[in-house]
Parts: sequence; structure tokens; C-alpha cells
Amino acid sequence: MKKLYLSETDKKIAGVCGGIAEYFEIDSTVIRLAWLLITVFTAMFGGVIAYLIAWAIIPLRQRTM
Repeated sequence: MKKLYLSETDKKIAGVCGGIAEYFEIDSTVIRLAWLLITVFTAMFGGVIAYLIAWAIIPLRQRTM
């Protein structure tokens, strides 16, 4: 079963877009461009709020030793 996690390797700010891209197995640039379009077309409000919420609720991957 796949789970959504923040990316530890493919991140610019918090790993939200990289984690979403890893989950859907697509290029993170596509996710970042989509997020940029959402942010621009909602006058910065929707994209920024959605990013902050995603950052808060998407968990970090637990490392096992």
C-alpha cells in the first residue's frame, strides 16, 4: 500500500511537491508548475494556504535502522 510522505531528497522548501510527485510517480517539475499556476490564479491565497496545510499534515517517512 502506497503512502504519501514529504520527500527527503527532492525538495525546494519542505518536500511537499517532491513527495506528491513520488507518490504519483511523475516528475516533480510538473507538480511544481501546477502548484505555481494554482498560486498565481488564486492571487497567492489558495496555493500558499494549500501548501502550508499539506506541509502540516503530510508526515515524514520514518527511517528504520
